Amino acid sequence: MTQLDASAREDLPPIEDVAALSAYLASGCKPVAEWRIGTEHEKFGFLTDSYAPLPFSGERSIEAVLHRLSAQYGWTPLHEGDALVALKKEGASITLEPGGQFELSGAPLVSLHETCNEVHTHLAEVKAVAEPLGIGFIGLGAAPSWSRDDMPKVPKGRYTIMRNYMPKVGSLGLDMMHRTATVQVNLDFASEADMVMKFRTALALQPLATALFANSPFIDAAFSGYRSFRAHIWTDTDPDRTGMLDFVFEDGFGFERYTEYMLDVPMYFLWRDGDYVDVAGQSFRDLLAGELPGAPGQLPTLEDWKDHLSTAFPEVRLKTFLEMRGADSGSWGRICALPAFWVGLLYDDQSLNAAWDLVRHWSQETRAAFRHDAAKEAMAATVDGRPVTDLAREVLALSAAGLQRRACRGSSGRDERTFLDPLVEIAETGKSFACTLLHDVDAAGGDFTALFDKYAF
Repeated sequence: MTQLDASAREDLPPIEDVAALSAYLASGCKPVAEWRIGTEHEKFGFLTDSYAPLPFSGERSIEAVLHRLSAQYGWTPLHEGDALVALKKEGASITLEPGGQFELSGAPLVSLHETCNEVHTHLAEVKAVAEPLGIGFIGLGAAPSWSRDDMPKVPKGRYTIMRNYMPKVGSLGLDMMHRTATVQVNLDFASEADMVMKFRTALALQPLATALFANSPFIDAAFSGYRSFRAHIWTDTDPDRTGMLDFVFEDGFGFERYTEYMLDVPMYFLWRDGDYVDVAGQSFRDLLAGELPGAPGQLPTLEDWKDHLSTAFPEVRLKTFLEMRGADSGSWGRICALPAFWVGLLYDDQSLNAAWDLVRHWSQETRAAFRHDAAKEAMAATVDGRPVTDLAREVLALSAAGLQRRACRGSSGRDERTFLDPLVEIAETGKSFACTLLHDVDAAGGDFTALFDKYAF
């Protein structure tokens, strides 16, 4: 929590019933004219002379990059205690994941052209301040050669609580926190029915995004056995707060049902009196009843509910918008491809209905198998008896048609379909970027520094 957030939480009214929690989710409904695109992407920092992970503090560090971005480009610094942990500017923020992964949480924007310009500007600014320090950044789904102990530990209170809790519920949670990176897009909905349709379609197709964006075949300087080890990590992180959420496909699903799910997701923390209170494993239902063991007699506020919503990590997450969470982070162009893929499918009714028709008959077992196989085989997998490459080509055609109907043109005169080009190539060749990385390391005689030299931003 930042100092800015702390002051905004004072004297908030308590919430005493479940309906208020569901109403918060429903408050995200907005007319089509107000729909926006919010893109987030993470990347790993490293020292260009030693290829070691970027430390949190020091002359060449995460904090040094944040200070320079603030000084040179007008970002407002946000602190937790004495540590600089985030920056904000014009609706966007730069935040840090637990292992120092640098994340841009983009502003809500109208078009993919604006989104890609935002990505370009951010990466150019980061390079301008980092390069003179001998610092580089790379977008991969998992750190290919660094051990868990090599990674820096960002000094945020919520991360300390998570580090203590993760080993109790899964074997790979600490790897998720410190050695993975993703790109995701946040999208709006018009109504509860629209949310349900988008949630179901996106959830079923999330493994396709995993396959198309797979670029994390390595862990601990060896082939992991998966094309997306990042996606595999999520299968053994914490079963209470991850996965494919089968209940989303049940009759009657809506804001109330998702609220009930979140009430049963164990808590991590509460923010009280300027600090984090460790309530890991305790129940938000008990907090709502004033019976939380870690905070007896206290009731939640809306800010507590927002915090709690952010601690569930399913493949699609609902807040007052929907978050697509299935993709590995990637190179400059592939960052823009992820929002293009989902905007084309979910922001056009014709494409959305056609995409749902492709997956509506899939069983729970089919969806679960697809999630596993996409992580392991990526584009070489099959789903429901058909090659993933065939599905990818069909879905990408639907996405392209949706983007064409949006008719949003950039300065070059091209519409938003141009951002799908990297994915179309993958679907046509049947080779994910993971295949390229495996070839690169093999060609370099097992030297992983070749990846950093070749693919740094």
